[in-house]
Amino acid sequence: MKINSLIQLLVILEECSDPDAVVAELEQVLHLSGFEYYGLLRHLQQSPAQQELRAAPLAGRWPEQWLQIYAAKKYVRIDPMVRYLTHAQRPFRWRESMAAFNGDAHRRRMEQMMVDAFGHGLEDGYLFPIHGRNGILGSLSLGGRPIDLSPVEIALLEAVARKTFWRLLELTGEAEALETLLPSETPLTRREMEILHYLADGMTSMEISKMLKISNHTVDWYMNGLQNKLKAKNRQQAVALAFRHGLIS
Repeated sequence: MKINSLIQLLVILEECSDPDAVVAELEQVLHLSGFEYYGLLRHLQQSPAQQELRAAPLAGRWPEQWLQIYAAKKYVRIDPMVRYLTHAQRPFRWRESMAAFNGDAHRRRMEQMMVDAFGHGLEDGYLFPIHGRNGILGSLSLGGRPIDLSPVEIALLEAVARKTFWRLLELTGEAEALETLLPSETPLTRREMEILHYLADGMTSMEISKMLKISNHTVDWYMNGLQNKLKAKNRQQAVALAFRHGLIS
């Protein structure tokens, strides 16, 4: 791998003025580095009731049909990389995550997933967590044929992952909001969640009051409480923040 290319990329990304240019520069360097496939994800904040790690793709290129197979076989539920990522503090190689689940009840399915991945050209790879003040925010996964990276190369790719992630969010106006999370000490009540879902469906206070058989003023009281908890300026922003935090989908 050409270390100079990675260093230059860090400078170029800062100068890119649109998301397409950021992705194009990243893909060019990854290709020169020998990584044929990659995925840059933004991880969504989850409510306690959600069991699976949810993520939104920012950019990526994977083998044909692999994503369909991954979804159809529900591999996200047992994916060792995804499970290892939830507590990883540093970049890791895919094989490291497999070693961490030797005695796991889902070990056989994990092995089958890796066999399927290998059959689609994903023989090995690395995963780079992207952390913020409030925990893990995203990740960059690199895969293809086996490539041995030096500690310096891993450190530079980790920097590239962070820079690309934040540059894309800056250019789409999402960077600041991503670091503003719902305080854990003020969870939403069941009634607040009901009203939030109806609000997201576009219902008015009057329509919601009829649906829940409560007064219009009571609905407004709940909505004011929602806005305060979510630190939203209005109802529309409250709904947008709720989607961003993974409270509703």
